[in-house]
Amino acid sequence: MEILTQTESRLRQDEIIQKIREGVLFIHPTDTIYGLGCNALNEKAVRKIRALKQRPAAPFSIWVPSLEWVHENCLITSKVKKWLQELPGPYTFILQLKDTSAVAKSVIPETDFIGIRYPDHWFGKIVEKSAVPIITTSANKTGQPFMTSIEDLDPEIEKGVEFMIYEGPKEGSPSKIVHVEKEEIRER
Repeated sequence: MEILTQTESRLRQDEIIQKIREGVLFIHPTDTIYGLGCNALNEKAVRKIRALKQRPAAPFSIWVPSLEWVHENCLITSKVKKWLQELPGPYTFILQLKDTSAVAKSVIPETDFIGIRYPDHWFGKIVEKSAVPIITTSANKTGQPFMTSIEDLDPEIEKGVEFMIYEGPKEGSPSKIVHVEKEEIRER
């Protein structure tokens, strides 16, 4: 696994974007903790993340490339419009997809609801330029502690990714989950 700094990521941005589009698995920083990611349109890559995390069926969240993507692909109600005003921010909004082909089938098996993230973080520019949604799930095996520094990266997760963008230890906790239509807010 190659470890890149923020500066190296910016210098190699085109290469990183190409790898994301191709379906490479990687670890990325967010405004909260480190995430395990891949192109959310790539079925094979999403299944690899499921295997790495040992998470067979629970839906994954995605980091959307833009708010326009949300408007094009999700059901927009008055409640959704209200909550979208909070973005960018440390939230995962549970929204209903209008078109389930907007992501690979294994991202949200057996549902048409998806968790969307649009963090206030510099890595968002890379996601935006990639023009695809990416999986953003905590970089740990299901049920294990979240990765907040390179020292607590699970060795099996490390073996399964091609690169990591590392910006030092994180003090944050996972994003707040908001089921928008139910107006339920859950801390992880």
